[in-house]
Amino acid sequence: MSAERTPGTIWFVGAGPGDPDLITVKGRKLLEGAGAVLFAGSLVDKAATQFAPKTCEIRDSKDMTLDEMTDWLIAQARQHKTVVRLQTGDPGLYGALIEMTRPLTAAGIEWAVVPGVSSAMASMAAAGETLTLPEVTQTVILTRVAGRTPMPPGEELEALAAHKTTLCIYLSITLLHKVQEALLAAGWAEDSPILVVQKASWPGEEKIVRGTIKDIKRKCQDEKIASQAMIVASPTLGAADWPDLIRSKLYDPTFTHRFRKATEKPQ
Repeated sequence: MSAERTPGTIWFVGAGPGDPDLITVKGRKLLEGAGAVLFAGSLVDKAATQFAPKTCEIRDSKDMTLDEMTDWLIAQARQHKTVVRLQTGDPGLYGALIEMTRPLTAAGIEWAVVPGVSSAMASMAAAGETLTLPEVTQTVILTRVAGRTPMPPGEELEALAAHKTTLCIYLSITLLHKVQEALLAAGWAEDSPILVVQKASWPGEEKIVRGTIKDIKRKCQDEKIASQAMIVASPTLGAADWPDLIRSKLYDPTFTHRFRKATEKPQ
């Protein structure tokens, strides 16, 4: 009697923000060799599965419960060497990664994660903005507004906004009024710049809206943006048009580091 086949590996692959070209090379190679792919159809453009072979079993997970998804993945891992769970953005950010991997571990199924580009980075890239600037902010907070999923104590947006650093606010475009209220309550001025990017990097579907705390909701309503949008509040927004910037010390001719000696004296 032949020994039972060793189950394959389930790979949680970050599909990135929407553009299939933003999947990592490693993620694409896994898709090209996959026997089965479970993709998040409500968020990941189906074009992301274009790299899978024609013989691949492809399933959209948008109508599945968590138990149905894990059962499907386990069943496929018992048939195929490589199984891919293709998730929007990065699997570890606002994804049910641990909820899905615990049953896999219990079932003796090997799994691994391939990171992906998050919509926060894609949104700033689309708008030509930067998340950090020397002596302006060196901190980025990735968060969301409390909705049906509550926020843990101390993580209310007003409390985080009090740091006056870059805030990338996920899953909150329908609660934009709460974002406005929290920022104002934290001491941000009404004319502070706000950036909203819908479907960052999606070919032909990306929308970029710039405004202030005071008018950003109206501008988003005018553009009919009500889903799949990143909200960014940051003291770095618009820096490309500032008359002066504090330059990075790393590239300053007066700064010495282990790869380069200063060529000028500080003034």
